[in-house]
Amino acid sequence: MNDVVDEQVVGLMEVSPLAEELAERFARAGHRLYLVGGSVRDALLGRRSSDLDFTTDARPDRVLKIVSGWGDAVWDVGIAFGTVGVTKKGMQLEITTFRADSYDRVGRNPEVTFGDSIEGDLLRRDFTVNAMAVELASKTFIDPHDGLSALREKVLDTPATPQESFADDPLRMLRAARFAAQLGFAAAPRVVDAMTSMAEELDRITAERVQAELSKLLLAPDPRPGLELLVETGLADRVVPEVSGMRLAIDEHHQHKDVYQHSLTVLAQAIDLEQTHEPTSEPDLILRLAALLHDVGKPATREFQPGGGVSFHHHEVVGARMARKRLRALKFSKEIVDDVSQLVFLHLRFHGYGKGEWTDSAVRRYVTDAGPLLTRLHKLVRADCTTRNRRKAAALQATYDDLETRIAELKAKEDLDRVRPDLNGEEIMELLGLKPGPDVGKAWKFLKELRLDRGPLEHDEAVAELKKWAAENGIGGV
Repeated sequence: MNDVVDEQVVGLMEVSPLAEELAERFARAGHRLYLVGGSVRDALLGRRSSDLDFTTDARPDRVLKIVSGWGDAVWDVGIAFGTVGVTKKGMQLEITTFRADSYDRVGRNPEVTFGDSIEGDLLRRDFTVNAMAVELASKTFIDPHDGLSALREKVLDTPATPQESFADDPLRMLRAARFAAQLGFAAAPRVVDAMTSMAEELDRITAERVQAELSKLLLAPDPRPGLELLVETGLADRVVPEVSGMRLAIDEHHQHKDVYQHSLTVLAQAIDLEQTHEPTSEPDLILRLAALLHDVGKPATREFQPGGGVSFHHHEVVGARMARKRLRALKFSKEIVDDVSQLVFLHLRFHGYGKGEWTDSAVRRYVTDAGPLLTRLHKLVRADCTTRNRRKAAALQATYDDLETRIAELKAKEDLDRVRPDLNGEEIMELLGLKPGPDVGKAWKFLKELRLDRGPLEHDEAVAELKKWAAENGIGGV
């Protein structure tokens, strides 16, 4: 086992000679430096990171003296918690003095106490896979809680009992779900039991911190295991109760166990489309939130029909409102709240397209209403086609291909990305003899609707339509 570990450590040093260089500075100053936590875990998993975490027996003021003059930049924002930050050659390093904290178990902020041993520091870590360290000068691997075995078995367990660990910091329960999504690890049975029995403890955590963990979970390669763990343990009821609430609604297509499972499938398919359909370089949080929440309005709108059918009329309207309320409660930015709720609102509109019956006017409105979200809407709608009937699925995708082709053809003829009236505000006021006010806005809106219906108009035609509308509505001096 040690040979395997030593081999991994040597590999890590090849990736990051800065760690060895920094360790030599600490050794010359009479201190030990350890690579610790996620940095060791990721190295053993073959995952490379531009950020490295260290711990040391040196106190913070001593750490500052050791790194001064070596790092390209040094910051001490976290020094009250024993952490000194350093950047060197584009890498970000954090060096934290051994900690032996205690918690009041009311909030989650610890009473910071510096420790004297690496073993004591590792005991306070969240999970055993994050409670391994490498003493860099001697290349000694330290694993008092058998984190390496947990890593090999892909299990999340805690160094102390889960009850102690989660009572100290309830956010660790969300971190378990996040690691399940990021690493594909399963929580140990005792961890699941503790998460279930202690779910209410999460109420001690601020919405901002909860949102940060949820976002990291959703941005993971496969969020599904993490979301399923949240729902299984009841933590979802404290974070996104609308998601677990979808288990109550039977999907009208009868192709999935329930709307909850359908939504997880849509999320997975949306993630696939991030790379295959108009690819993006980074995981798309807005798209993923919209995929997860697109059907949250179904339980509230469910109606049973004669003959055993189920309908969810206007669930996109209700769902958009619910998504907005939840995302606001989680303190997401206004941009994210607006964009996700608009995608939820629009996700059903395509189903009125039929076999291409939409007029050019309807296509323009689809593009205009989506605005800058159009690419995301394409992906969301395609991901929402989850039928197991291959012929039906192919037909749906072909129909959406047709819609995208029509959008492209219209864009080649006119600027669909910025549909504006054929006359601007100044022209409207001059033609109608108006001063700035509500009537100008009404005229502008009329011309915008006309533009959507009929496409670009010649100037004289637009003028004639405006004067006709103004005369019919008693506006201006025409």
